[in-house]
Amino acid sequence: MTAPVVPVVLLEHPADGVALIRLNRPDARNALNMEVRHLLAKHVAEVTEDPAVRVIIFTGGEKVFAAGADIKEMAEAGSIEMMQRGALKLWRAAAASHKPVIAAVNGFAVGGGCELAMCADIIIAGESARFGQPEVKIGITPGGGGTQRLTRAVGKFNAMRVCLTGDMFSAAQMQAMGVVCEVVPDAETIPRALALAQQIAELPPLAVQQIKEIILAGEDGSLDEGLRLEAKAIQLMFSSQDQKEGMAAFIEKRKPKFQGK
Repeated sequence: MTAPVVPVVLLEHPADGVALIRLNRPDARNALNMEVRHLLAKHVAEVTEDPAVRVIIFTGGEKVFAAGADIKEMAEAGSIEMMQRGALKLWRAAAASHKPVIAAVNGFAVGGGCELAMCADIIIAGESARFGQPEVKIGITPGGGGTQRLTRAVGKFNAMRVCLTGDMFSAAQMQAMGVVCEVVPDAETIPRALALAQQIAELPPLAVQQIKEIILAGEDGSLDEGLRLEAKAIQLMFSSQDQKEGMAAFIEKRKPKFQGK
């Protein structure tokens, strides 16, 4: 009898309001081949459109979050073939959700794995997690945000060090640089990410989504532009039922019931 085919990316719903997307190529150290990238993009789009989902978690295995691109798949490719694969479009899809995304990282997050983690809004890392952009060691450059998202997170000089050396960096080092938000014991990585996701999922989703949008838009604009976006966002919130409910609950000293309206 033929064994059932197990998807290389799994979609789980571990709690109300939370979707967990798990990379599942353990034999290949969760290398990001095109099948993984397409399925990852599909699941992100699916849960983004699902009104029951308010927060998304990315994770991998206990020993490897993701070991980067599948080198065997691309070693003999030419530039035109690489362009036609549309990998950039798939990376954009992974980062495109307007809902909060948490990366729960255990083990190695290397190359594309590190870049995937940086597509998230919050990174929780186990103590043994290791991050790096080692592309330079095989004659290429980062291609999924390693030179861009990393620089925005840690500044020019730390990004240069990470990308030019190709070295591995511990979770504690990445936390000191400003990439990792929390470092926890390895066994607590997913439980902590899930607890944080549940905490956010209980908050008014329209306000949560606006906060994410403003912060991301403000990264690339001037302070004045960012402040204008922030002012417009808070004004917009006063048209929502959640604003009325939240303030009424505060005044009445009760727990609010947010509907995302």
